[in-house]
Amino acid sequence: MNTRNKDSISITKPKLFVSATVVCKTIITQINTMENQNEKSIANLKHLLSICNDGKEGYKTAAEDTDSPELKTLFSMYSIQRAEYEMQLKKAIHQLGGDPDNDTGGPVGALHRVWMDIKTAFTKNDDKAILSACLTGEQSALESYDKELQDDGISPEIVEILGEQRNGISDCIKNIESLKTQYSS
Repeated sequence: MNTRNKDSISITKPKLFVSATVVCKTIITQINTMENQNEKSIANLKHLLSICNDGKEGYKTAAEDTDSPELKTLFSMYSIQRAEYEMQLKKAIHQLGGDPDNDTGGPVGALHRVWMDIKTAFTKNDDKAILSACLTGEQSALESYDKELQDDGISPEIVEILGEQRNGISDCIKNIESLKTQYSS
C-alpha cells in the first residue's frame, strides 16, 4: 500500500508541476502582451501629443502672420484648444506609466511651420494661403487621430478623449474651409 501511494504521488507531482508551469508561462505571456500593448498605446499617444504641439505652434504662427483681426482671434483660440488637448494627452500618457514630456512637436510640424512662414513671406500675409496651410495641417492631424483611434489596446476613457479631440479638429476643418471660401472672394 505504501508503494502504491508513493507511485501515485510521484505520478501526480509531475502533472501538477507541468500544469503550474503552463499556467505561469501563460500568465507571463499575458503580462508581456499587456506591457507591449501599453508601450504601443503610449507611443501612439505621444505621436498625437507631438501633433497637438505642432498644431499649437502652427496656429501661433498663423495668428502672427495674418493681418485679419478675426483670423488672429480664431487662430489664437485654436492654439489654446491644442494646448488643452496637450494637457489631456499628457495626463493619459502619465496614467499609462509613460513620460509625457514633449513641448516642441515633431520635425514634420516644424517644417510645415517654416513652409508657412516662407509662403506668407512671398504672398504678403495672404489670408487664403494661411488658411490653406492650416487646413493641410488639420487634415493631417485628423488622419493621425483616425489611425490612433483604431488601437484596440487603449481604454474607453482615452478613446473618449481622443474622440472628442478628433471631433474638435473636424470642426476646425469645417470652419477653416468655410473661411477659406469667404477669403477667396
